[in-house]
Amino acid sequence: MASVAQENPATSVTSSRLKLYSYWRSSCSWRVRIALNLKGLPYEYKAVNIVQGEQFSEEYTKLNPLQFVPTLVDGDTIVSDSLAILLYLEDKFPEHPLLPDDHHLKAISLQAASIIGSNIQPLQNLVILNLIEEKLGAEERLAWPKPFIERGFTALEKLLKDVAGKYSVGDQLTLADIFLVPQVFGARRFNVDMSKFPTLNRIDKELAELPEFQAALPARQPDAKA
Repeated sequence: MASVAQENPATSVTSSRLKLYSYWRSSCSWRVRIALNLKGLPYEYKAVNIVQGEQFSEEYTKLNPLQFVPTLVDGDTIVSDSLAILLYLEDKFPEHPLLPDDHHLKAISLQAASIIGSNIQPLQNLVILNLIEEKLGAEERLAWPKPFIERGFTALEKLLKDVAGKYSVGDQLTLADIFLVPQVFGARRFNVDMSKFPTLNRIDKELAELPEFQAALPARQPDAKA
């Protein structure tokens, strides 16, 4: 597992206290990278190649018994699962909050994150796709996630269309935005027509202009394929 110190675009200070075990194209890891950038928290990037099976190593399994990415190490605290990591960061580092103070808007932001994190993304993760290919073939591997993404995006479009401002929930960046960007990227990989979801498509384009989101892009990670 390779290690690289990441400078946050919001600060020039580097630190090895926070360590993020990540894979460049993992949407769950991507969420955490965005959050760290938005909060201005430098971290050490620890690459875990899940295609080559590094997540099954004894070293990594001690950190994350589920053998998924991401995992965040903060001193003696080890947190796995992207939502748990994001809520940990929100609680410990409240500067640049990622949830609105308004209870109604907070609930919508959390619901949007849950739609993606619980109902869409798990059906397109590497374990599921490998199983689909093994049982049904390579063509089904590509076709399988599309209807689930479209179903989830239909619900998400309805949820956000009346509360969206510049971003998903008004004009404040929230967890909804952090979950949205990697999932839109995934949707395009599986040939989802984003014109069917104008609110989501517009928000994604707005977020793509932000340096904190740009720095978290898969292609900009140290373990990205050339």
